[in-house]
Amino acid sequence: MVNVAVIAHVGKTLGGGLPELRELLAQQGYDNPLWYEVETSSKAPKYARRALAEGAEVIFVYGGDGTVQTCIDALANTDAVIAILPAGTANLLAKNFNIPIDLLEAVRVGLHGTRRLLDTGTFNGEHFALMAGTGFDAFVIRQASEKLKGRIGRLAYFYTGTKNLSARRVKAEVEVDGKGYFKGKISCILVGNMGKSIGGIEVFKNAKPDDGILELAVITAQNPIEWARTLRRIAQGKAEKSPFVRVTHGKEFRVRLKKRFPYEVDGSARAAVKKMEIKVDPSSITICVPATPVQPNS
Repeated sequence: MVNVAVIAHVGKTLGGGLPELRELLAQQGYDNPLWYEVETSSKAPKYARRALAEGAEVIFVYGGDGTVQTCIDALANTDAVIAILPAGTANLLAKNFNIPIDLLEAVRVGLHGTRRLLDTGTFNGEHFALMAGTGFDAFVIRQASEKLKGRIGRLAYFYTGTKNLSARRVKAEVEVDGKGYFKGKISCILVGNMGKSIGGIEVFKNAKPDDGILELAVITAQNPIEWARTLRRIAQGKAEKSPFVRVTHGKEFRVRLKKRFPYEVDGSARAAVKKMEIKVDPSSITICVPATPVQPNS
């Protein structure tokens, strides 16, 4: 049997919660796993590293996208294996890999599923597995407070999204793999390691989490009408055909902004900055996924 650890965000709920999780692991022979409870996702990395140092081979992460992301950041480029127990609001990474939003089934994936080695990206040195960006998406995520998400769930993102359709733009310079790519005003920049974002929208149809590259979208829409046209194209899987979107891919992106803008990594807001450096970190994290072969974003 492998050595198992659990890092649990006590503010999140899935199924019967942590008592049921203990019972399910005990039924599988894990009566006394390493067990760490945290009140915020920011405290999870400390215990992720401790679990690894104490010999954990599979680390169950019970929480939302923020908790999962901070653990990935802490455990990237180690021998750790992460098993996601999707107890959050959006659960984007879990959905990209068809990890069940069901406690029993997610535990089974962690114990008996396939271990898949994936790329991550780094945004100003911080690892992410799914997507990161600045501008519109960061404003939406920052304003979708935990209280609001607790009241209306994923609708919180759409509610705050409608409030930001006329959000200010900023002058930006973007380099892709050391060459100038874009210069002008942007409303949003997205970088994707995988394709699906909030609401199951496939932003990057060609994204693969193990190909050693990241996808990039520069969006210039500036009012509700232009955003409606842009989002329609994205929903159709034709983002590159929008006059307000430029799409490319690469291994390293540098962004310079005229003013400080907030950014987000895997759905978690970060403080505003003017300089952004995004790189791919190939084959840097292992995730438990369902044993039945599936393609992310399918």
